[in-house]
Amino acid sequence: MANIQKRKTQKGDVSYRVQIRLSGYPQATKTFDRLTDAKAWAAQTETAMRERKHFPNREAERHTLNDLADRYIKKVERDNPGAAPKQAQIMRWWQKQLGDYALANITTAMITEKRDSLLDEGYSAATTNRYLAALRKAMNDEVSKQDWMRDNPVSRVEKQQEPRGRVRFLSKDDELPRLLAACRKSALPELYMIVRLAITSGMRKGEILGLRWADVDLARGQATIQDTKNDERRAVTLVPEVVALLKEHSKVRRLNTDLVFVRQGKDKAVVIDTRFREAVAKAKIKDFHFHDLRHTCASFLAMSGATIPELADVLGHKTLSMVQRYAHLSQAHTSSVVERMNKKFLGAV
Repeated sequence: MANIQKRKTQKGDVSYRVQIRLSGYPQATKTFDRLTDAKAWAAQTETAMRERKHFPNREAERHTLNDLADRYIKKVERDNPGAAPKQAQIMRWWQKQLGDYALANITTAMITEKRDSLLDEGYSAATTNRYLAALRKAMNDEVSKQDWMRDNPVSRVEKQQEPRGRVRFLSKDDELPRLLAACRKSALPELYMIVRLAITSGMRKGEILGLRWADVDLARGQATIQDTKNDERRAVTLVPEVVALLKEHSKVRRLNTDLVFVRQGKDKAVVIDTRFREAVAKAKIKDFHFHDLRHTCASFLAMSGATIPELADVLGHKTLSMVQRYAHLSQAHTSSVVERMNKKFLGAV
């Protein structure tokens, strides 16, 4: 209901402050010089609020985006602790933007407006898409369970066109040994093992830090990623050296958590960002980030003769387009295949 308050200053100026409180919406407030304008705005605003699109699920009217974000953050902390800090940061941003709105009242237009505000603030297309992806995932979780939502308004928001991703990988005989040597000397004992795992498996940082002992089969040399970026479980091969490192690491396993890489004194994944940057600096390697270890793995695989479908399978990509960037690295392998075909079938022609 609208509440109109008459206000009078010491100089005698009169104004009318309108407050509208309606369940499922943040409080709307505006001040006018004339009472007729205040009443008109109040009536129009209340009507606009009440004439929202009908939503069949009453739970969506009872719960706000604040509720959804808090619930999603707890889920990520439980299922994928390695990705939890970044996801929490993104969801807190959405809470500041739309947190007080009931889920039933959040529209595609509202989310599109917030997407544009990210771009206006200088966020890149890739980062903006990550913010949309986090909200889309949180809402999809509710849609799939049909607990709070039956439709996801983010699914109709257009993603931004991203520039082709860079391919920065370590040089095998120079940068790679220097980085590994620096990681061995790190103040974080697990860093060397984590970096070796990233280079040899192509796993993302969040996937590595979210690993649990229940998902690691050291006898078979395999790990299972339960919560991936593509929402599908993925099996990862562990090379013998990494298996040996993990076996040694398992001897001092913490009893109060199942996480493989756990923070000292806490039931949370270890934080590696600062120590990794220190190792990169000590190795005197420029323009290199942790995610580039994944590019290093993919590039080494391509140069070893892996096909594009094989790369997609190892990296966990649903489509081949994401791994086309490594195609040029396997040209030598492709050329040898063509040469073998030519000798077998066309050599005598």
